Amino acid sequence: MQIGEVAARTELSLRTIRHYEETGLVVPSARSQGGFRLYTENDVARLMVIRRMKPLGFTLDQMRDLLDATDRLDAGEGLTPGEREALLERVRAYERTAAEQVEKLRVQLGRAEDFAATLRARLSEGEPARP
Repeated sequence: MQIGEVAARTELSLRTIRHYEETGLVVPSARSQGGFRLYTENDVARLMVIRRMKPLGFTLDQMRDLLDATDRLDAGEGLTPGEREALLERVRAYERTAAEQVEKLRVQLGRAEDFAATLRARLSEGEPARP
């Protein structure tokens, strides 16, 4: 699929997808005869991982590291048991960090909801009673 369809499916801008390509996070699987970037379902899945990591505060280097670990695990060929375990531990570390970030976001969301409720209450106090 071309970059426009990928952008629509991932809800990422064309510019963002191109940036991720420039930084090596995702590389189009092919190019059309006309030079257009062509992406596969695996490329889209990769972009979705990146999209989900971004709001949790992961850096581009961390995204690259996690994608490298999962790529190597998915390939599975030639990994010793020790290498496989080391890769799994890297993924586990990212899972723990993601869970911590999600909890922090829940706290922030709770505070934001409390603030919005406070404003609603203040506004309703200033309005005349409705029949």
